[in-house]
Amino acid sequence: PLITPVMRLTRLPFAALLVAALSAAEPASLEEAVAAGKFSVNARLRYEGVTQAGLLDANALTLRTRLGYTTAAFRSWRAMAELENITAADGDAYSQSGLNAGGAGRAVGGDPETTELNQAFLSYRRGETIISAGRQRLVLDNARFVGEGAWRQNQQTFDAITAQDRSLARTTLTYAFLNRIHRTAGDRHPQGNWASSSHLFNAAYAGLPGGTLAGYGYLLDLPGSRTNSCATYGASFAGAAALSRDLRLLHRLEFARQTDHGSSPLSYSAGYHSLELGLGIPAGSLTLGQERLGADRTAAFRTPIATLHAFNGWADVFTTTPAAGLRDGYARASVNLPAAVTLNVVFHRFTLDRTGARAGDEWNAQLIRKFGAAWTAMAKWADFRREATAFSNVRKLWFQLEFSL
Repeated sequence: PLITPVMRLTRLPFAALLVAALSAAEPASLEEAVAAGKFSVNARLRYEGVTQAGLLDANALTLRTRLGYTTAAFRSWRAMAELENITAADGDAYSQSGLNAGGAGRAVGGDPETTELNQAFLSYRRGETIISAGRQRLVLDNARFVGEGAWRQNQQTFDAITAQDRSLARTTLTYAFLNRIHRTAGDRHPQGNWASSSHLFNAAYAGLPGGTLAGYGYLLDLPGSRTNSCATYGASFAGAAALSRDLRLLHRLEFARQTDHGSSPLSYSAGYHSLELGLGIPAGSLTLGQERLGADRTAAFRTPIATLHAFNGWADVFTTTPAAGLRDGYARASVNLPAAVTLNVVFHRFTLDRTGARAGDEWNAQLIRKFGAAWTAMAKWADFRREATAFSNVRKLWFQLEFSL
């Protein structure tokens, strides 16, 4: 007898809103919130081959698996937990950053075998403000100074309290206190975890024509790696502006200043800038840029908790800034090929900032294709050729298949 009234109700204009409101209602109990949660799965199979002067070749075939679960919201609270495992077909076919005796004399593959609790946090939402406490991923801006190290199989995560607010139109305010940093080297490595007493501040406004304006202050106090304790203050403006229907101007302008901070035994001041200008069309894009990590006579600008692989060449020669600083002049092209394949090619010319001496050149190339919403295949290559004896010639090759749900 209730069917007819319900059918009549669904014809009313507000019926869709009523149904949506009912379906979006929070669970009535904690048990219901847990039962209504969602699983997440990520599996990434990767081959990495490394040829480096003076070392035996590395051949790392690894599988990274992440299993996570996030509850539904209950009284504005939500919980998330995620396990991560990295397994190698032959763990001694490459050096796991010195963790495996069988890999002695071989080049390093940056993906050590490990099983870890990758994330475990509680979050609370009130309006447009979210506060999270526990082990979590954290990416700010383009990840140049704060990131998750997404390229490596073992993700970088943080034991932290974070607060993010979007109450103001087109504005994102972020604060984080970092208690411990779980680095990509893994828990077994002596430098795999850093104690921290660090404060991060970031404000981004996306309401300007052609881009997002961001300002930040990152105060890193790292007793577990004292020389990496530093204070970085800066601002950036980045985005794209339409020049015509099919042509976009791509740009990034960023400046920062860094000094020693907290438990650092150093006394230094170093500058940073990133300058990019490019053109984008439906078929791809071309970008020219320069990144400078400066140095004084004591120390160089450092990026200890950044996503490193995405910057200064995929061969990872400069994941630590040279003592004389680094200038990276680069040209990057992206082309959309047939069969939904994307080709990315990058050329880098590296010089030492303080002396102007050539450090080397590097070519990078990548082919990537998505298969539906869950699968991604990639082939990638990097070739660094040195101009200074302080560095080694390095060539790397990757083949990768990833599933994410």
